[in-house]
Amino acid sequence: MADAIDIPAWIALFFGLYALSAAIGELRMPGGWAALLAHFERDIGLRFLSGIVCIALGAAIYLVSPWRPDDWLAVLVTVLGGWIAIEGALILAFGDSFLAIARRLMGAANKLWAWLSLLMGVVLIAAALIRL
Repeated sequence: MADAIDIPAWIALFFGLYALSAAIGELRMPGGWAALLAHFERDIGLRFLSGIVCIALGAAIYLVSPWRPDDWLAVLVTVLGGWIAIEGALILAFGDSFLAIARRLMGAANKLWAWLSLLMGVVLIAAALIRL
């Protein structure tokens, strides 16, 4: 059954929904992402669980998405899955340092990151819908 569906397109659709929803939430109530990072930095248990979930989710995406070099969406989804798994490992191993870097990257540019997330969400959803 999995061969009959376009797995990368479906994963892109759900990535896009996530990015779009998260962006809208941050734009509606600015400062939520900064508060989330601050909470992660304080709560080692939450960091641990988040790391495990990221590894599991990233590995699942990486493993089910076919590697087809001639298909840019399949490559993108596979790379995103691999990055999510690596991110989970970094959160588990170096959570405090990793989140401090993330906080510095976000800085006062939360609105910029939210707009970039919104744009990424729209592009991924459009790319997925074109193929589905």
